Amino acid sequence: MHKKITFDNGLRLIHIPNKTTKSASLFVLYGVGSRHETRDINGASHFIEHLMFKGTKKRPSTLDISKALDSVGSEYNAATSKDWTGYYVKIDSKKFELAIDVVSDMLQNSKFDAVEINKERGVILEEINMYQDNPIMYVEDALEQLMFQGSTLGWEIAGPKKNIQEVSRKKLVDYKDKYYIPQNMVVGIAGNISEKEAVSLVSKYFETKKIKDNSNAPFKPYVTTQKEPRIKVIYKKTEQVQLAFGFPGVSYADENLETLALLSVILGGNMSSRLFLSVREQRGLAYFIRSYPNVYQDTGNLVIQSGLDRSRLQEAIKVIIGELKKVKKHGVTAAELQKAKDYVRGKIILTLEDSSSLADWYVKHELLENKIITPEQKFKKLNNVTVGRIKKLAEEIFSTNSINLAIIGPFKNKKPFEKLLKL
Repeated sequence: MHKKITFDNGLRLIHIPNKTTKSASLFVLYGVGSRHETRDINGASHFIEHLMFKGTKKRPSTLDISKALDSVGSEYNAATSKDWTGYYVKIDSKKFELAIDVVSDMLQNSKFDAVEINKERGVILEEINMYQDNPIMYVEDALEQLMFQGSTLGWEIAGPKKNIQEVSRKKLVDYKDKYYIPQNMVVGIAGNISEKEAVSLVSKYFETKKIKDNSNAPFKPYVTTQKEPRIKVIYKKTEQVQLAFGFPGVSYADENLETLALLSVILGGNMSSRLFLSVREQRGLAYFIRSYPNVYQDTGNLVIQSGLDRSRLQEAIKVIIGELKKVKKHGVTAAELQKAKDYVRGKIILTLEDSSSLADWYVKHELLENKIITPEQKFKKLNNVTVGRIKKLAEEIFSTNSINLAIIGPFKNKKPFEKLLKL
C-alpha cells in the first residue's frame, strides 16, 4: 500500500513498497516543462535536464556520475515533457542509497560549467536534427504546433536551434532555481525499501526543512481558438508519407479521461482495432496506424498517426475519416468496449509489475493531478464507462471544425486534402 509523506518545505515523498522484488526505483519529478518557458528560453527545461549529468563538486564529470551508477548495473535516465521533468534510477535495493546520493547530488549541486554548457549545445542541436530528419518522430511535433498554435503547448520541447546556440548560463540557472524547488517536486520510491528507510534517506539527501517560499509561476491555461479545419504540409522527399490527425482531448482531471482512453483503443490502440483492420489489413494502405491520447494538466488531444503509401494518401484519409464517421454515428458495441477494458486493464497490470513503472505511476498522479489514483481506482473508473459515454464523446470531439492534420512527405500543396476533411 502506498503512503504519501509531506515534509515541512512542501516536498512530497510517495513510498510504494514491494517486498517480492529485489530492486528499487527512485523517480524525482518536477512540475516544469516546455510549456512554462518564455519564447527566448524555449528549450531551457530540456537543456537543464541534460546539464544535470555534467558534473557536481563531488562528482566533477559526466564520467564520474555514470561510473557510479554503472558500477552496480543500475538503469538510469531522465526525460522532459511539456508539463514535467523527471529523473530516475532503478537499482539493486541493497544499493539504493547510492541512487539517491547520486541523483540528489546532481539535482542540488550541478556545476553548470560554462565549458560543458557550450559542448552540450552541440549535442542538443544533433538531437533536434535527429527528430526533424525522422518524419515518424517529428510528425507529432508538427501536429501540436498546428493544434496548439498561440500557446506554449505548441512549442517544441527541445526548442529552436537559435535558442540552444544563444541562451546564456545565467538564464538557464535562473530558470532552474525558479522551478527546482521542494514545493514543486515529488520523490517516488518503489520496490524493496521500507518506509522508515525511504523517509530517512530523503531527509538525509534532500532539503526537507521549511525554507522561504519561492513559488513557481503557473503556466497560462490553454484555450482553443479553432473554428475550422487546420492542415500543415511539410515537404520532404520520402517514399512513405507520415500523417497525424489531431482532435480535442481531455485533461488529467476530466471525467472523460477513461472514456477517451477506451475510445482510442477501439479506434487504433492495437492490432485488432478498427483503423488497423480497415486501413492496413483490408486495404494495405499502411505499414502502421495507431491512435493514442496525449493528456496535459488543462487539456489534451487524440492523435491518429500512420505511415502511408504516398500514391494512395487521399484514399487512406477517406478511409480514416469514414471510420470516425461510423463511431460518431453508430458508437461502439458492448463487446468492443469490454475488449478495450480488458486490454487496458491487462496493460496496466503488466506495466506495474516493474518498480520503476510503479514509481512513475504514483509520482505523476501526485504531481499532475495533486492526488493519487490507485490501479484499483483506475479499473473502477474504466468499468464505469458505457457505450453511451463513448458515443457522446465521439460526437463532441469528431467535428469538421476541430480537425487538425499534419503531413510530412513529397507534397507542397494542402488544397487537395482540404476537401476530404468533412465529418
